[in-house]
Amino acid sequence: MEFKHKSVLLNECIQGLNINPDGIYVDGTLGGAGHSLEIVKRLSDNGRLIGIDRDEDALKVAKEKLKDFNNVIYYHGNHDNVKSILQDLGIDKVDGILLDLGVSSYQLDERNRGFSYLGENNLDMRMDQTQELDASYVLNNYSEIELARIIFEYGEEKFSRQIAKNIVKYRNTKKIETTKELVEIIETSIPFKYRNNDSHPAKRTFQAIRIEVNNEIKPLYNTIINSIDCLNQKGRLCVITFHSLEDRAVKNAFIDSEGRCICPPGLPYCACGKVSKGKIITKKPILPSEDELKNNSRSASAKLRIFEKN
Repeated sequence: MEFKHKSVLLNECIQGLNINPDGIYVDGTLGGAGHSLEIVKRLSDNGRLIGIDRDEDALKVAKEKLKDFNNVIYYHGNHDNVKSILQDLGIDKVDGILLDLGVSSYQLDERNRGFSYLGENNLDMRMDQTQELDASYVLNNYSEIELARIIFEYGEEKFSRQIAKNIVKYRNTKKIETTKELVEIIETSIPFKYRNNDSHPAKRTFQAIRIEVNNEIKPLYNTIINSIDCLNQKGRLCVITFHSLEDRAVKNAFIDSEGRCICPPGLPYCACGKVSKGKIITKKPILPSEDELKNNSRSASAKLRIFEKN
């Protein structure tokens, strides 16, 4: 099995984690283990790495890639459950957590997973193949209103209503079964003059359906809060986002966790009750360098934010 994936903002993440060789670190989105390999290289025999991924294919590849290291724990699960996963492993606090959100290059390129709008494949889009909800169910069962909302909110697609309308119209005659069928529906919904030659017309809708299937946005704020709670003093949380809604959730969770006092300046004591959990290291997100953008086009929308626990 070939799991191609270029780790985005790799050096920036490693620097951001400020790795303690004897520490415990979590890669909550293990993927092809690109980030994890660089983390575990910097750990002593006393250090540990916990690799979490909901994609069992990713876990298999990571185990092979990291086979020379005996201080790695692999866990099939969702990073949204980081607190309960650590409890299950008997670990109270860790020294760093990395979350590289979104879909991996392997998942996009592995056509039979249904993430790609190229070719003709089953409508799946599940990162975790053991979960029930898939793209086929969303497209064939969600109401027109629900579909329009998802495509507009998660895909930022201005023709979301027309696409949703045509999805429902098509499935009233025949169940939507393949990615090719969905692409054809989308293409008939977007006037030719509004199509961007630099981007496939189905890109935004496929992104939106994928986000809905894998519930990538709704739990994210709480995931960030819980991740910070799992850190030791001076522990770092590094989060890479690829979508404006992801970045907003991370940014808001960081601001709330920093707990800056919002009392009027003249008040002699704090009355707002805001308690700081730590500090934001990146006042502005770190973006890919020009060299990285040239070598990996999929890094274009990446943003890295870093938080340090008190």
